[in-house]
Amino acid sequence: MEMTELRALLTPEGLDLLDALGPVDGVADVARSVSRLRAAGHSPDLVSAVVGQARLRSKAAAKFGDFAARMLFTRSGLEQATRLGVAARHAQRMRRAGITRIADLGCGIGGDALAFAGAGLDVQGVDADEVTAAIAAYNLAPFGDAAQVQHGIAQDHVPVPADDQAIWLDPARRTSGHGETRRVSSDDYSPPLDWAFDVASRQPTGIKLGPGHDRDALPAEAEAQWVSADGSVVELVLWTGPLAREGVRRAALVIRGDRSHELTAGTDAEDEPARDLGAFLHEPDGAVIRARLIGDVARSLQAGMLDERIAYLTSDAALTSPFVQSFRVRETMPANPKAISAVLKAHDIGALEIKKRGMDIDPAAFRKKLTLRGDASATLFLTRIGDQRRAILADRVTAAD
Repeated sequence: MEMTELRALLTPEGLDLLDALGPVDGVADVARSVSRLRAAGHSPDLVSAVVGQARLRSKAAAKFGDFAARMLFTRSGLEQATRLGVAARHAQRMRRAGITRIADLGCGIGGDALAFAGAGLDVQGVDADEVTAAIAAYNLAPFGDAAQVQHGIAQDHVPVPADDQAIWLDPARRTSGHGETRRVSSDDYSPPLDWAFDVASRQPTGIKLGPGHDRDALPAEAEAQWVSADGSVVELVLWTGPLAREGVRRAALVIRGDRSHELTAGTDAEDEPARDLGAFLHEPDGAVIRARLIGDVARSLQAGMLDERIAYLTSDAALTSPFVQSFRVRETMPANPKAISAVLKAHDIGALEIKKRGMDIDPAAFRKKLTLRGDASATLFLTRIGDQRRAILADRVTAAD
């Protein structure tokens, strides 16, 4: 968003028009809304800002729920913003550590700052982008003097150390595509991570990074917590000083709906040995894999690795865990379409979920090679076991099972 568009939006006319427009859910809605507003005589800048914000509000509902309907966004700011439920857990940790004031250095659109302020903490936000800082100030306006935002760079706003003061850093990614599967490095962030790590070594700090960040580049003294929400790994947070828990250097926080479960350890867990495929196959949560705590989960399930190089577990016992998705094995076969199709036909499978690890296969393209007819459903795993390419047909285990 350009500043001219933001100025047009932040007027009584602009905000009223945005509220009246309602959700804009797709390309067709965008085109219709633009045509209607331009025909009504509104300026191009105002129309662009209003329709763009309406579209972003629709997308933001997944992260901010009902709050999205009164917030403003930038496209990149929404992409990087912390989900409100996850941000609330950041705020809870701050409060448990006795923190009452937060310097949010690189606050973006104010996602974490909203949670901090909502938890009763005083927040001083800073962002290097003028438009983003203005949007964060708008989003935090309901909290009055308890949540303030300035336009500036993080390096110029490091607070004086105090017992009740902490720093929150969400360095901006310089490149797009920072999802859970992309490996990122220090050069992908602004402000520089060397600077951020130095600040964190001297003051209580939380640093939010992409979950694929190079583990070898993490500060040894920090607690590294990988977080997944509803099946997706969404972030890695480094905690230092009193924000880091005693004896914890690796943590996997798994959030599903309103419930959360956490696995912690002082170091990477040693893997369990590989064993033959049992009655159950277990897929560890991505946060557990990132934190390298698969071995601890395996021992809790009396399970072993399916293959020492592949992050699947197997066991004979019908045990479940919040840290894995469990599947009851039906049948195994060579990982070729002809053999798989024969088994699918025998089991009357018409709906198939495909998962793969250790094999260079596009599941969508592979699906087209299969014969799917019938009323039953199942999950197909394509993986390597030793030097063999195997397919495993299985059924997802639910809590009711």
